[in-house]
Amino acid sequence: MDGGKPSLPLTETTSTPSTRNLMLRIASAAVLAPLAIGAAWLGSWPFTIFWTIAAVAVWWEWIGLVEPTGRNVLLATGICALLLQAIVFETGNLSIAIMIVALGVLAGIVTAGKHAPAVAGGLLYASALLMAAAVLRADDKYGFIAILFLFAVVWGTDIGGYFSGRAFGGPKLAPSISPKKTWSGAIGGTLVGVGAAVAVAKLFTLSNPLMIGIVAVVLSVASQCGDLFESGLKRRFDAKDASGLIPGHGGVMDRLDGFIFAVTVAAVIGVARGGFDGPAAGLLVW
Repeated sequence: MDGGKPSLPLTETTSTPSTRNLMLRIASAAVLAPLAIGAAWLGSWPFTIFWTIAAVAVWWEWIGLVEPTGRNVLLATGICALLLQAIVFETGNLSIAIMIVALGVLAGIVTAGKHAPAVAGGLLYASALLMAAAVLRADDKYGFIAILFLFAVVWGTDIGGYFSGRAFGGPKLAPSISPKKTWSGAIGGTLVGVGAAVAVAKLFTLSNPLMIGIVAVVLSVASQCGDLFESGLKRRFDAKDASGLIPGHGGVMDRLDGFIFAVTVAAVIGVARGGFDGPAAGLLVW
């Protein structure tokens, strides 16, 4: 019995599920963002350890989605490959680090069940997160700036897309993959992501803002493609979230889906222009 009192309508003063979710997202970001920036500032082993933990979490979530039965052997195989890759990379041998993951992929295919291609893709996905970030940060002069630049693009795109999509709505971006995403969110996210990246470039007095802006657009689009990719993966395997590790975000994959694609594209651009000796310079110096 409610004593005859009318029930409260859902107004701005009540706590709706979306409001609670937003608060959880903000709280999680307030914890994780300083950790990520601090690891980027320290570089070397602290940075590699941070992203190795993230890559292992991504692998754990991926296997939970695509091959939840008999997962222990697959988990052990992938974790060993990622750990060895990180150790070998930090000791200065990139080619062997790449070979280790290639062997891990082969081992995963041999031990996996009917989803062997998806299992192999998951290890490559987790490895791309670790190696692309580590390769960019290894650039002594521009590595830290490159990681901040990426954070600005990806976080700006995520925040801008969330608020502009809710504010303007409109036509759906890819309704068969992610029914909630809109073109207004995609465009707003890109604008905010590019603006944040250009602000970082100005802070560190990088030249050629036009090219910096073009690179930021490419990385923002890559980030949104990563988001759609993970949405499609979860839809394929009938899952709402990759896991429940991060309050308000779901899993590590849910938080890093855009970053994985963006950092991989950034590393490819950087290595193509600056080689493995200066990948961050290749990304940022035009």
